[in-house]
Amino acid sequence: MSAARRRRAPAPDRTRRGRRGVVRQGPLRTHWLLLTALLLTLIGALVLQGYAQHSFDDRPDQAAAPAAADAVPAAIRDGGPVIDAAAPQPRSAAPRPGTIALTFDDGPDPTWTPKILDALRRAGVHATFFVVGTQAAAHPDLIRRIVAEGHQVGIHTFTHTDLGAAPSWRRTLELREAQLTVAGAAGVTSSLLRPPYSSTPEAVDDPGWSAIRQAGREGYLTVLTTQDSEDWRRPGVPAIVRAATAGTGDQGQVLLMHDAGGDRSQTVAALDGVLSTLKARGFRFTTLSDAVGLPDPVRPAGTGDHWLGLALIWLLTGGNWGLTALGWLLWAAGAVSVLRAVVVLYAARRHKRMRRGGWGAPVTEPVSVIVPAYNEVAGIEPAVRSLLASDHPVEVIVVDDGSTDGTADLVESLELPYVRVIRQENAGKPAALNTGIAAARAELLVMVDGDTVFEPDAVRMLVQPFADPAVGAVSGNAKVVNRGGLLGRWQHIEYVVGFNLDRRLFDLAECMPTVPGAVGAFRRSALLAVGGVGEETLAEDTDLTMAMCRAGWRVVYEERAKAWTEAPASLGALWRQRYRWCYGTLQAMWKHRGALVQGGQAGKLGRRGLLYLLMFQVLLPLLAPVVDVFALYGLAFLDPVRIVGLWTAFLLVQMLMGAYAFRLDKEKLGPLWSLPLQQFVYRQLMYLVVIQSVFTALAGSRLRWQRMQRYGTLRVPAGG
Repeated sequence: MSAARRRRAPAPDRTRRGRRGVVRQGPLRTHWLLLTALLLTLIGALVLQGYAQHSFDDRPDQAAAPAAADAVPAAIRDGGPVIDAAAPQPRSAAPRPGTIALTFDDGPDPTWTPKILDALRRAGVHATFFVVGTQAAAHPDLIRRIVAEGHQVGIHTFTHTDLGAAPSWRRTLELREAQLTVAGAAGVTSSLLRPPYSSTPEAVDDPGWSAIRQAGREGYLTVLTTQDSEDWRRPGVPAIVRAATAGTGDQGQVLLMHDAGGDRSQTVAALDGVLSTLKARGFRFTTLSDAVGLPDPVRPAGTGDHWLGLALIWLLTGGNWGLTALGWLLWAAGAVSVLRAVVVLYAARRHKRMRRGGWGAPVTEPVSVIVPAYNEVAGIEPAVRSLLASDHPVEVIVVDDGSTDGTADLVESLELPYVRVIRQENAGKPAALNTGIAAARAELLVMVDGDTVFEPDAVRMLVQPFADPAVGAVSGNAKVVNRGGLLGRWQHIEYVVGFNLDRRLFDLAECMPTVPGAVGAFRRSALLAVGGVGEETLAEDTDLTMAMCRAGWRVVYEERAKAWTEAPASLGALWRQRYRWCYGTLQAMWKHRGALVQGGQAGKLGRRGLLYLLMFQVLLPLLAPVVDVFALYGLAFLDPVRIVGLWTAFLLVQMLMGAYAFRLDKEKLGPLWSLPLQQFVYRQLMYLVVIQSVFTALAGSRLRWQRMQRYGTLRVPAGG
């Protein structure tokens, strides 16, 4: 995006009254609070989602390495499977003789839990389900069904983490979040806890006992097992039935099975056999509390916990949807970016071949060069001298737009031939250009900024396309002169890779949206026919170019017409310049939106140029921060190797595009080493510029003109 670099200073009043009432002057600031809040919410949701979905142990049940058990009381190791560790003297309880407390871990699962519930209903059996919080949040309807059908619910942590290996804060978090999901899903709470990877009381080690003691202090009864069906091994249906029914006598049991955590088809198939076998032996199946003789541990949840639980469930559900959407957006953005790279490179190659044939008979007629100037004393002398050094006949018209630094006096003091100075009160760059157009003697006009110097052959190259009578304007090749430092290199890369590759594509597609103010040529008659340079936007060069296209003129790119311009030397100056460029381009796109439904040259601009700008210079930058956040999420919670691989592939595409663009522009490849660093600073700055510009436009604000600081780095090319 390109725009002019000068405009009259704004009035101190930040509002103005026009035909449509008061229009706000200057950028809107409050939207950054909204954007920051939205971004922090997104980051928070992704962190929660990442913790919920990817911060769990994936080892098999009961696969933990043995640890010392010196701190575990003998009464616990030798006691029953239900442990109350809150009392000064921890105690335990066991099921009554002849009773089976059938328990299921790791659910609920949308495939297996309903089948298990169906089998229990047919058999008239009630069980206890120790649920994982993330699963409960994903399938709250199954939690409600479990409770509604008379089964008991217990907690199996939030992410199925090993509580013995977890720090104290995480144990509390795991239990609290799991409890909230149950409260939100079914409106109940439970004081029953089964630690993941636990087994029988005699297997409790010191880390496990520490977790049990902490859970006791937080109000939980820990439920271990006495009989393991070993269905988690998936040994086959007969083996599961044998393991589940291997007890002796009428001793009561807490039987462990699973309704989630993998393929539980063997569990479902074995369940009927387990129930029928144990019933035939005279056992009675019941809930855990009934088997042990405890008061019902499942209570109605408080209103606060219920709503907090609902909020947690909604947040996790929304996070799942958001992750799915972000995943699709990431792939779509990647596919579109790769497609753009392929199209741009193909167009650049075709454009190079097409331009080998030249434009026709040489154009030799004189040219009027218009230089609008506002406080350009730092660079106006080398700019004017470079124009006079042209190998094409020119007259130079310097229109001083009310400068206060002696710009006009300096030019006049040089007493250069073929140079005229026109003074006017400060009225803005469009007015200065229109003054120059009116004063010009030639039909072919070149417009150049006062901070730009031309190569000796630039004017001649710039006007050669006018050999084609259909051409109304020509874009030249602007180069960054102050390339020192990272910021200079990054802008140099952007000019060569971004702007110039796009111009080749636009030229080939006959939809050039911008002739840059730094180096461009026009037919004077065509300019007058479209009303001259408009003042409605801050990107008058883009506005004028689009007006020329809509009037039926072709706008082309002549890469051999090279001019050197100063680029911003600080991030603040760069922000102000690009903010104005982007905002002005949005204004021009909106002003010329009618081209979308027009035919001929106007339709090419609308359906090719405007849509391209909308896609790649507005929509994709708006999505880029979200994609970057998702990439960080992937590094933290997904496969970092895959994420780094995708980023490396993207960077490789950028490097290939850069190398080809530099080759086309006959530039040395050295600055491309800084391209990876550009992706971490410069790219994000450009995205924020687009966001700021879009919000400013949507808010109806009017951006004031921001003049770029001059650094005096321009020099007359050799031979000038």
